[in-house]
Amino acid sequence: MELGTSEPSYPGSGNWEIPIDLFGSKKHVGVPHGDLAFVDESGDIVFRVNRLQPNPNLLPLPKDKKLLLDASGSPLFSIYRYHNGSWKCYKGDNSGNDELVFTVKRTVKTLTRVELEVHFHGERSNDEGCDLKVKGSPFRRSCSIYKDADLVAQSSLMYKLHQIHASRSKFRLTIFPGTFDRALIVALFVIFLSGRK
Repeated sequence: MELGTSEPSYPGSGNWEIPIDLFGSKKHVGVPHGDLAFVDESGDIVFRVNRLQPNPNLLPLPKDKKLLLDASGSPLFSIYRYHNGSWKCYKGDNSGNDELVFTVKRTVKTLTRVELEVHFHGERSNDEGCDLKVKGSPFRRSCSIYKDADLVAQSSLMYKLHQIHASRSKFRLTIFPGTFDRALIVALFVIFLSGRK
């Protein structure tokens, strides 16, 4: 089963029949300190997230830019966060902003809860409402991603026996079988983590 995404079509790419678990942390060997990485059950890096300086030529000026990279370091998505609580995700390392994949709007923001609406760009976009919803608590690294009433992915902190407090630096992201590309779900989860800011 191929974990990378060479030429996916969005919003969905590939079908698999069992849930996939990815384990996220900022403390992985071979990843620069502070960069978020996702590994598979064997401990092999599948995705990495790099934070970059936004391009000052973009208007409106993004507050933040992140790159989602595959295991080999090739850019899959550029994620731009804006001051109004919205995000735009472009295919690859897109400095020209011409391959928009989806936009995300924050609809709920409280101390303990964030809700996001995802709108895909292009033919498959749902004109009457959002295409996906993301709900949960970024502080707890806990969220659920839905398409209508169907659960697409879910995250939670990793708990260990005899540990009083769960470390917030390690979490699990479970992606359920369906038509959504794993890289796209990871990009949404990265956006969710910064949703309370």
